[in-house]
Amino acid sequence: MKIAVLGATGSIGTQTLDVVRSCLPDTKVSVLTGYTNLSVLAPLVDEFKPEKVWVPSEEAVENLRGMLTHRCEILCGDEGLVSCASENDADVVVNALVGRVGLAPTLAAISSGKNIALANKETLVTAGELVMNLAREKNVRISPIDSEHSAIWQCLPPTAQSAVPRERERSGIHSRGARGFGGVAPIQIEKIILTASGGPFRTWSREEIAKARASDALRHPNWEMGAKITIDSATLMNKGLELIEAMHLFDCPLEKIEILVHPQSIIHSMVRYIDGSVIAQMGLPDMRLPILYALSAPERVSNDFPRLDFTTCGDLTFEAVDLEKFPCLALAFEAAKVGGTLPAVMNYINEWAVKQFLKNRIGFYEISSLIEVAFRSYTVKPVKTLQDIIEAENWADDFIKTIPAANYEIHV
Repeated sequence: MKIAVLGATGSIGTQTLDVVRSCLPDTKVSVLTGYTNLSVLAPLVDEFKPEKVWVPSEEAVENLRGMLTHRCEILCGDEGLVSCASENDADVVVNALVGRVGLAPTLAAISSGKNIALANKETLVTAGELVMNLAREKNVRISPIDSEHSAIWQCLPPTAQSAVPRERERSGIHSRGARGFGGVAPIQIEKIILTASGGPFRTWSREEIAKARASDALRHPNWEMGAKITIDSATLMNKGLELIEAMHLFDCPLEKIEILVHPQSIIHSMVRYIDGSVIAQMGLPDMRLPILYALSAPERVSNDFPRLDFTTCGDLTFEAVDLEKFPCLALAFEAAKVGGTLPAVMNYINEWAVKQFLKNRIGFYEISSLIEVAFRSYTVKPVKTLQDIIEAENWADDFIKTIPAANYEIHV
């Protein structure tokens, strides 16, 4: 198998390469992309010897070239990233990019007939219908890397786990219409249950959360992740993005998805069938497990990762989500219900607001406040083409420019 890893220097990217080292020795890495962290990217390029590498700018190209012993094609810019996703001999493109930048490479990779191992939530949040329709048209598989969606996938029957990369047949992961839910008649599924850790502020009061700084929000109790997704976990927007993603991946209506807080992060998600049976996928909070399964499914690959010990893991508890303390999740429910271009607007403004919060320029609850104001100002449109999403994001960008900077500055 050959893979392209987009976002190789981030949390998911580096763990993907760790999985290749330790579990998939016959896998060839044909493409690596990085961003500004060239000191991490350069040794990865020399180790895995890809044919193509991408960095954001011409300056980064020259700097990286001077750091390498391995000679390869180094691309930059938006067109270069799309080329890395589509114009290569990889069987699977691992999309570990962060934010809406992941959409164009995903569409390009699918168009070229490549299977996708998807960690980039924003791809399906902003353009789920377009992406899934194209995946069906090109007969490629989209394998989820998110632990929650991987868990749901694994809780579906074996018919949903067909070996698409080998047999090139349609995978249940994106079979839709009359037989969604991975080849199971939708009536057979009562609920998809997404679990959430609750993030670092689960036990904080709303008053305490209102005073939280970025340094507080970055202390996730269970997972080690990049800064953006860690803040999204603290606001529970991450779970809202996963909600919308699940709707597209599994052709699942909103009313059949439930979110539960599970602080231990041992049960990664569950599927409840109409007879009352609940199938759960469990494991330690280790992203290498869903990464490995995304690359190997339906096969299981032996590894030496730590095992879950039921005698020491303690109690497994569950709580309802408090939407008043975590209004970002309430807004995501609204975006999921309304659909159209609203999720794209929500995602764009959330990305911008998270960056401001990480710089301590706005407060924690101002993230949700900005999204809510935008919702009340925006006229939602149906998504028929990629241009509809681009126009929605342009509207969100114009909206952001109307925000007086002084009104959203925290003075230390």
